[in-house]
Amino acid sequence: MEKRIIGLGVLFGGLGGLLAFLFARVLAEPVMGRAIDYESGRDDAQMALEKAAGHGMDHTQDVELFTRTVQSNIGLGFGVIVFGLAMGALFAVVYTLALGRVGRLAPRPLALLVAGGMFLALYAVPFLKYPANPPSIGHPESIKERTGLYLLMMLLSVVLLLAAIWLGRRLQARLGNWYATLVSAVAFVVVIAVVIALLPSLGHLSVDKAYGDFATETPQPLTDPSGRIVFPGFPADDLFYFRLYSVLAQAILWTVIGVGFASLSTRLFGRDTVRGETATAPLV
Repeated sequence: MEKRIIGLGVLFGGLGGLLAFLFARVLAEPVMGRAIDYESGRDDAQMALEKAAGHGMDHTQDVELFTRTVQSNIGLGFGVIVFGLAMGALFAVVYTLALGRVGRLAPRPLALLVAGGMFLALYAVPFLKYPANPPSIGHPESIKERTGLYLLMMLLSVVLLLAAIWLGRRLQARLGNWYATLVSAVAFVVVIAVVIALLPSLGHLSVDKAYGDFATETPQPLTDPSGRIVFPGFPADDLFYFRLYSVLAQAILWTVIGVGFASLSTRLFGRDTVRGETATAPLV
């Protein structure tokens, strides 16, 4: 049974990754292309300013191992699909552990709740604090700090979600399902809000004057010594749409995993079990 669950999880993870890639290729990839062009133009403007100031530096350009066409098609597709496969396998493991151990939930609604909870904890909540930036946009010297903060936010999100589930189970006998769920959800939101407020923002990591006088993660307008703008800041519209498409791509992935697995749960457990007509003891 466990192998069949993992197999289905990987299957729908790969399918979700494929659909997420197609979505990203059509909508998000053009924004990424403009971000890369922006970085190139800004670097040229920065070099011109340094040269005019008489202290030009040797800017060695990185060798491009793969063309933009390869990166935006094969590279992006491979990365997103492999990520989907991994998330599908992880979903299957979590689903197997939760089956029969989280109340009298039938396998079908449990699949939807597990997929929704993983989307919430692994992406949506961390995104609220540390939203995604297009490639090449962000201070290059803060990559390690940014990655560490994001992983910390993800870990705290997962731990707090598990704690909220535990709290709901503890309160269930006293308050009933509805109020126990409501109290645990409110507690999760409150604690997450405190965590978001306490964790440092990414802006404090941007210390390069080339990124502007204000502590922001995305580049501000580049100015010469007289204060005249010689290169604009990163377009706000591109930043907004890239983040929107990032959320939607993740939503597509987790929707396919959850809905797809729930739709085929009858083949794993039988129709009566899926409808909740039999006992919900652990089935694996």
